[in-house]
Order: sequence, then structure tokens, then C-alpha cells
Amino acid sequence: MALKAVLFDMDGVIVDTEPLHRKAYFKMFETFDAAVSDELYATFAGASTRKVCQTVIDQFGLNQTFQELQDVKRDYFKDLFYSDLEFELISGVRKLIEHYYENDIKLVLASSASNLTIEMVFEKFGLDKYFVGKISGAELKESKPHPEIFLKAAEIASENKENCMVIEDSTNGILAAHRAGIFCAGFKSAHTIGQDYTLADVLVTNFSELEVDKVNKYF
Repeated sequence: MALKAVLFDMDGVIVDTEPLHRKAYFKMFETFDAAVSDELYATFAGASTRKVCQTVIDQFGLNQTFQELQDVKRDYFKDLFYSDLEFELISGVRKLIEHYYENDIKLVLASSASNLTIEMVFEKFGLDKYFVGKISGAELKESKPHPEIFLKAAEIASENKENCMVIEDSTNGILAAHRAGIFCAGFKSAHTIGQDYTLADVLVTNFSELEVDKVNKYF
């Protein structure tokens, strides 16, 4: 056996959008005069935009609907996405993507992000030519840690799952890959906080550790 396809998570592996989301949320809070503290914001980790907006409406007695807050937040996010000079690809990931492409490894994106965010990232950084397919967890019945997204990604690659590798940075993503029975490389970066890598088959802190000749020993 040998590595034939790599299934990439996006947020935390290819880009880190959390700082943009944070800035967009606080701009939105300010727009509606909601004095959200850092402590309250910390409780929103992992929550949907709808849940965050509804919590803010309830806590601060706002008259607007969650949709109004959500629309304002998304407008701020889009603006920051294209204007924030600190928003870049995670260090080393473009070189790794190009390395796989040059070595005829099929690449599939398997992300929980919306299709809109995925397309924005791929357009901004010119990634489309490297990937044979993209799948958004937002389109699926089940979300990570359910294995569905990675099983479908392997199908898109038209490769046996035994010849695939997932690159993930989150507890739920690693668990999803484990449940799918697909080799998982856990990527731990400076952006990663409080994730569990126990079920990852290999743990790396630098993308150079995932070059083809270094990972083929596992296949």
C-alpha cells in the first residue's frame, strides 16, 4: 500500500479564521450596543452563529432578530476576510499542498465550514487547481465527530480509505477520521488550544513531517 489521497480539514490546518470571526463578532456587538465581555465571548466557543446571536439578544434585551445580528456579523466577516492583512495561509501548508500535487497525491477538502467560506478561501489563495474535490460538512446530515464527511471525501478521491490520510487539528475531526477507519495525522499549531490528539495515528507540529517519503512508512 501507499499514500494515494490526502483529506484536508480547513480551519486550523489551511487557514485560521477564528481571529476574523472574533473581530467580526465584536464589531457586531458594538453595532448593537451589546457590551459582551471576553469572559462571555469565551463561552461561545464551538457555538453556531445563530446560538451566539440569540444569547446576545436574550442577555442584553435587544429588539432585533437573530437574523439581523447574523447578517451584520457576516458582512463584517466578509470585509475582514479580504482586508485584514494578518489573514494568511497557515505557515508551510501551501508548500505541502504543492508537494502532494507534484507527487500525484489526490487532495480533497473535507471541512465543517460553509460552502461560501470554503469558496472564499480557495479563491483568495488560489487553491482550486490542487484539489480534485471539496465537501462541506454543512451540507451533510451528520457533522464531525461522525465519520460521514471523511468516508465521502475518500469516495470523491476514488481511492480505498486504506490509501488515504486525514490531516486534522481538532478533537472532533480526529475522532471522525478514527471512526471512518482512515489514517489521521494530528496537526498541532500555535493556534490550537485544548484539543485531544490521543486518537491521531501520528502527531506533527510542522507540515514538512507529512511529506510523502516520511508518511509512506505508515502505509
